[in-house]
Amino acid sequence: MPKPLTIPVLNDEVTLARYPFLPQARNWIAGMAGKHQIDIDELLDGSMMEKARIRARSRLVDSVDSDDGVEVASMSDIHTEEGRLLEAFSFYYARLVVGASEDERLIARWAQAEAERAQQILNKDDSISIIANTYLSEVKLENGIWKIGLSDFIELCTGITGSRWRLPNCDITDGWVTLHDEGDKYSSRQKMARLLRERMKDDIKDDALDKMKKMDESLLIRLSEPVGMIRGLVASKTAETIALIGAGEQDWPPCMRKAIAELSQGVNVNHFGRVFLGSISRCIGLPVETTVDFFRTAPDFSEATTTYQVNHLYEREYTPSGCSKLKINHNCAVQTGDDRLCDQPWMDHPLKYIRAKQRRRKRQEGLDSSLNGNNSGDA
Repeated sequence: MPKPLTIPVLNDEVTLARYPFLPQARNWIAGMAGKHQIDIDELLDGSMMEKARIRARSRLVDSVDSDDGVEVASMSDIHTEEGRLLEAFSFYYARLVVGASEDERLIARWAQAEAERAQQILNKDDSISIIANTYLSEVKLENGIWKIGLSDFIELCTGITGSRWRLPNCDITDGWVTLHDEGDKYSSRQKMARLLRERMKDDIKDDALDKMKKMDESLLIRLSEPVGMIRGLVASKTAETIALIGAGEQDWPPCMRKAIAELSQGVNVNHFGRVFLGSISRCIGLPVETTVDFFRTAPDFSEATTTYQVNHLYEREYTPSGCSKLKINHNCAVQTGDDRLCDQPWMDHPLKYIRAKQRRRKRQEGLDSSLNGNNSGDA
């Protein structure tokens, strides 16, 4: 992959703590470890690093349980040395735990979540320029608009869905791709942060895989408790997913029905709605072929393109967005009073709707069975 031959100097400790996976952070973290006498024993069991381990567990839980990546906010002020220590070493401890899991899928999931967290910060962080020059071989900022070299763009855009990332839709001049502002919808800075997320994710994952290969037996044993915690959480999420598989059409939420109905009528469903439909179809266990068929009557349908995009959603295990985002993007199908289940104050996600429908249906089936049994006895 194209990368700069030399990386820029970065001495700002707040930035190094926010992005502890940066190559520039290694010497700084090693220096902090020496200054505060943080060795592997302190990191795993010491009282000084207790808060860092708590924050690390939070990072790990978010990587499994949250749709939006690791929580951005730290547990303490990152502008203090204590806060920087906590943030940096919590990342290192979390990396040790996922490495000790010896589970490459879990490592990939954690790397994705950490990269998503970094992307959220970069959307507003002035350090985006130095980080872009750390990861990209050709990048420049002209009058507030980012430009990226074509070779970097081609490598990174393949992991991102959406028509704006396809080369025929890009502004390419003399080997440079201009990341234009799209008003309030998608700024040039946000586009750069999204591209950087792909590079950061790969670096975080590769580094963790490398550390996994170097784990010795004693370290694996010492990390067995946090590894068991995160594996248990993954198993729980898997069980939820298995419960969703087999959800019949009667269980589908109105937002899913709306997207399918509009596509069947030739309506050009927006990009957010299409990603939602593909991701919720994956979660309930629909075959790729069935999901592709949902789009067959769309005005811009292409068998090859749609199959590629749906496979991408399935392979990367996309999860559907919640109700608030569906409403913002005009993909919610109901108004207050249209669906009693949607009106419940706790109903904030389509997958909750499916589980609630399944539970209600099973209760009703149990009641019907009981009534039928009583009637048979009376006869």
